[in-house]
Amino acid sequence: MSDLYELQLTCDLPGSLPASDLALLRWHLGESGEQSPEPAAYPLLSARGPAERIGGTLVGDLARGARCWALTARQEVHPDEFDQLRELVEWIAARTSTCGTIGYLRFLEQDVPDVLIADPDTGTVQRLPLTPGPAADDLIPDPWG
Repeated sequence: MSDLYELQLTCDLPGSLPASDLALLRWHLGESGEQSPEPAAYPLLSARGPAERIGGTLVGDLARGARCWALTARQEVHPDEFDQLRELVEWIAARTSTCGTIGYLRFLEQDVPDVLIADPDTGTVQRLPLTPGPAADDLIPDPWG
């Protein structure tokens, strides 16, 4: 049994994001050779390559678009990282121009993830558990069932 979770983040950030915010994001993505902004901090979105336990590939990318910055990350995370991770995700939520779903968090042994929903007005993130069952079947009918 493992304690790992899969974290996926996908959101847009304003093109006018301050340089200090971009620098912090790049540091968390492992794109900066600079020292940690805080003594106990470490990059949370910097893993790359094959995932050790969740399958697939670990990624983290921040790309400049025509009007905004696009952030995508998929990482393996341990519950010991949840406090720092919550701070980072709420920090991102306070800056995102994406309303609604910005990511997913899934326990390694579960099939269905929890949805991370951002409210940019309050800078908060709600973790909404999804469960398979009749309510989901009504929402998304099974064409093969």
